[in-house]
Formats: sequence, C-alpha cells, structure tokens
Amino acid sequence: MRRQSGEHFLGCRIKGVRNNSHSNYATDYFRMDGLGNDQLKLTGKSADYLGVDGQLKYEARIKAIPEGGSMTLKGSRLKIENANAVTIYFVAATNFINYKDVSADEHARVEEMMAHLEGSSFTKMKQSAVEDHKKYYDRVSLTLPTTNNSYLTTDERMSKIQTEPDPQLATLCYNFGRYLLIASSRPGTQPANLQGIWNNDMNPAWDSKYTTNINTEMNYWPVETANLSELSEPLITMVKELTDQGAEVAKEHYGAGGWVFHQNTDLWRVAAPMDGPTWGTYTVGGAWLTTHLWEHYLFTRDKEYLKEVYPIIKGSIDFFMDFLVEYPGKDWLVTNPSNSPENPPKGEGYEYFYDEVTGMYYFTTIVAGATMDMQILKDLFAYYGEASEILDIDRDYAKTVVAARDRFPPSQVGRDGMLQEWTEDYEQMEDKHRHFSHLYGLYPGNVISPNRTPEFIGPVKKVLEQRGDGGTGFSRGWKMALWARLNDGDRANSIFKGYLKEQCYASLFAKCGKPLQVDGSLGVTAGITEMLIQSNEGYIELLPALPTEWSEGEFKGVCARGGFELDFSWKNKELISTEVLSKVGERFRLKTNKKVKVFLDGKPVSVKKRANKIIEFNTVKGKTYTITEI
Repeated sequence: MRRQSGEHFLGCRIKGVRNNSHSNYATDYFRMDGLGNDQLKLTGKSADYLGVDGQLKYEARIKAIPEGGSMTLKGSRLKIENANAVTIYFVAATNFINYKDVSADEHARVEEMMAHLEGSSFTKMKQSAVEDHKKYYDRVSLTLPTTNNSYLTTDERMSKIQTEPDPQLATLCYNFGRYLLIASSRPGTQPANLQGIWNNDMNPAWDSKYTTNINTEMNYWPVETANLSELSEPLITMVKELTDQGAEVAKEHYGAGGWVFHQNTDLWRVAAPMDGPTWGTYTVGGAWLTTHLWEHYLFTRDKEYLKEVYPIIKGSIDFFMDFLVEYPGKDWLVTNPSNSPENPPKGEGYEYFYDEVTGMYYFTTIVAGATMDMQILKDLFAYYGEASEILDIDRDYAKTVVAARDRFPPSQVGRDGMLQEWTEDYEQMEDKHRHFSHLYGLYPGNVISPNRTPEFIGPVKKVLEQRGDGGTGFSRGWKMALWARLNDGDRANSIFKGYLKEQCYASLFAKCGKPLQVDGSLGVTAGITEMLIQSNEGYIELLPALPTEWSEGEFKGVCARGGFELDFSWKNKELISTEVLSKVGERFRLKTNKKVKVFLDGKPVSVKKRANKIIEFNTVKGKTYTITEI
C-alpha cells in the first residue's frame, strides 16, 4: 500500500489476534517484534484445541519505505514523521504445504518474498498486479444499457434500480463475480470458501469452510462460462484430495468401497459426517463436486484431463453402488440415510429435538432417497457412462452402473401439485425455505428441462412460487438461474433487484442473512450468464431468458460447452451478430428461430438443420465462424 502526505505522522503496527473461542491460553500464540530499523514482524501458531496442539505456524512482515521525513522504530511500532509519501510492503507465509504436510519453513518463505521485493517499487508492483489480473479479466466483457442512474454511487444505484431501470448494474455484478474468482481461486492455491479471501475473523461465520450442500458448488458455477477454466484447478485438486479420507470413511463408516464425502470440509480435507444428523447425513457432497469435474471436461473436451479424473468419478460410483439400498415396496434403489438440505419434512416423527452434538434444539431431516440425492446421482451415473464410453474403459461395469440408474426413483409430483422434495409425499415444516435442493435437477443439474421433461415444469414453478423470491443471498442467486432455465428473464431480473435491495452489501458482497459471503455474488454472475446463453442441452441457445429492460447489449468471450467461445450482440431484443471461436474443433449446434448462414474467412459453411429448430455445422480447431441471419 502507499500512503500520501496529509498528516504530520503515520503510525504503523502489525498486530496478532488471539482465537479466544478455541484458545486454552496455555501458550503464547503470537509475538510482535520490530526488525532492523524499518520492519515489523509477527510470528505465531494456530491455537491448541481440546488437547490437540496447533500445528500451523506463520510469519508476517511489514517493511516501510518513506520518501522524505524520518522513521523510528519503538518496540513493535513504526512512527513516520513529515514524509511526503510512504510505501508499505506486507508479506506473510505459513508452514502449510498440503493437508498432510506442514513442514515448510515459514520464515524462509517470507525471506524469499522480501528479497524478491528488493529493487522494486510501488509503481512496478501495481503495474504487475494489474497486468496479472487483466490477463484473466479481459477475456470477457458484458455490455448492457446505461442509464443516468448508472453514474451514481453503487448504494444509490442499488436503491434506485428498484423503480428505475439500470441494466448496467447487472454488468457490474457480473464483473464483480469474475473479480472474486480471479482473486480467490488461482491455480496452486486453495478453492474459494464461504468468505473467499475476505474474512477478517478468527472465528468466522460457519468457520469459513467449504459447505457442499450448495455454497462451494455455487462459487464455481460461473468459472467455465466466464472463460476462467483454469481457475477451477483448486476445486479439482480439493476433490482429488478428499478421496484420501473419503476412502477411509467409505470403508470404516459404511463398509463400502470407493470414496464418500458429506456436507462440509476444510483445509484438512475431512470427509466424515459432521455437525449432527441434520446435516451430517448428506452423503452426496462428493458426488455433487464430482459433477464439476465432468463439467470441466464438457467445456474443454480435454481427454487427457478426463483420463486423470476418471478414477475419481469411478470411485464415487463405486461407493454408491455399494451404498444404495432397495426402497421397501418398490423396485427402486435409494440412498439411506439421506436428507434434503436443509428443509425438514413435516410428518410423523419429524419434530424438534435437542441435539447433543450442536447443543441446541433442532429438527431431523433424515429420510431415504431424498429427491436431491437421486437427481445428483442420476447426473453422476450418466456422466460416468459417457466417460467410460469416451475413454473406452470399464464398459461392462458401466452397463451395470447405467442399469442401476434406471432403478432410481422417478421425479414425482405431490398432492399439492409441486415437485416432491422427498421420496414420500411429505409436507414441509418451512415452506419458505432458502434451499431449493430438489430443483438441483433443473439447475445446475441436467435431470429436468422444459425440452426433455415438460411435464415437470409446472410442478417446478409451483415450488418456486410457493418459496417466493426472498431468502438469503445464495438463495436468490440460485433462483435467478432457475428462472433463467425456465426462460423467464423478467422474473430473474426481478429477483436480482430484490437481491440488491435486501441481500447484498454496497460492496457487492452477498449476505447470508447478515454475514458476508461470496456464494451469492458468484451465483448472481452465473444467473446473469444463464439469462443470456445456455449450453446444457447439447446445443447453444442465445438470449434464452432476456429481460425486457436488457433490450440491447453485447457479450464477448463467454464460453459454452463443447469448447466454444462466443461474441454476440443484440438490439431490440434480436441478435444482430454472432461469432464463434472453436477451441477444439467440435461440431457446433445452435437453437434458433431464424434462418442463418455461416461463414469461415468470408466463405459459406455447410449447415444442417435438425429437429427442434437446431442447426449444426462442423468446425476446425482455432477457427472463428460468423453466423448471420437471412
């Protein structure tokens, strides 16, 4: 950071913070020192807890370089007087290498970083940081209509958009989500957790963990479409690491093969059930994360990558092939125990109880074969079948897996006309619940769609109507994407405005009630994308859920499944230009109501018409195709 003159002196201190909730006060957990005549140093380790010694060690360092004036060091404080400007460098490191290894030398890491700063300057470092960010950020641009309100402060815009259009605010929120991923999910680092890298509490909300019954997955919904594919590496690596303890839990806890992971993990890649039965019986957290590995393949078509992650996908399949049981009185295979995060059914035996694990009164959600479980597994089992075919491996086993999938419970409609959340037609204890677990199959999953399962669209809409447009930040981001998949852009835009009014800080960070979280911000980015482009049905559809207020605009650099990057623009709600870069040479499929011509280097390309208003043409890797209406 750089501080300009304006005060006669500047005081600088680097302070440690004790973890009061977890500390047993038996050890000094940090120490603040001066170093030389221009540096401050903070050293410490993680707190001892319940008889377990803290193993993480850290060192943080500040170095101040004043321009003019004088600087003195007294104890653990620097005092700078009468300087024209001060540049403050901050570096920090821990002894963490990975979830099994904390043998790094944090002091040596800091020394290396400090040596790297020698001869640098604030201007050079700023330029380097900007260039590093821009190499990701500049890949995509979204332009939506600008109004007079677009020039107001963000908090004013968030208020005025409730009654006056300001489409460009959606652009800002879309870009903010990209910023969050670029800043908090670089290759070689940890995945974005509940607060990303923006947590300043020793005991943050929900421990700043990876909650995988929606939140972690939502963080990565926009990573592929936003042309940030390599930023999924931390998530993919975490899934690989979860298979370690996940295999132990599968064997010891369930007597099953493969690997399993539940609803929550952290830096140490714990995979066992936690937080009591209400949450801990969620056995498909790993399965859901594994679908993200498949999505990465769908966008990149990288077969070498698919070979690498195939054992992980198969390991999840192996667990569920052992874990699934027959449902009494039906020829169904279901998960058991199971739950539908985090909504309790209303039926006999479902009542509030005192949970000795959490020490509070809560309810049980345990059922057999919750709808969300079976939807996730329908996707996972289908993806495994495709992976087996693509790689030409384990074909006989894949047939057994697909046959098991055929025995999963079908989607069901309850007596209230809504899609059932559970295998049995239970009522709900919380009819405005923030989660939409049983709508996973519509988004982000691929089990329900207006095209393939139109009979369930009415029941899905009844769920959305009953739950309403309110809820926490992540809930509203999810609702935007769900309504986009239902081709209702105005409803999605209305939910977006409600999110800005009630569940978004002026900084554009989402709220979860009141705590700051990044999931809602990233969910909004994904929802905006789904309003403008969808590619989950095996073809690409442009402007599938365009809000009335977004009558014109331009989207450049956005990615679609099949290895395609698109630039397209529209005016008066009609497409006026489309360019497609084929990154891997796959066949391009587009759903369109218009007659079109396709050109490559000014020459026409042969186009075939298919059913359901779909056109397709072959592409060459690295070539850009222009699509024009006639």
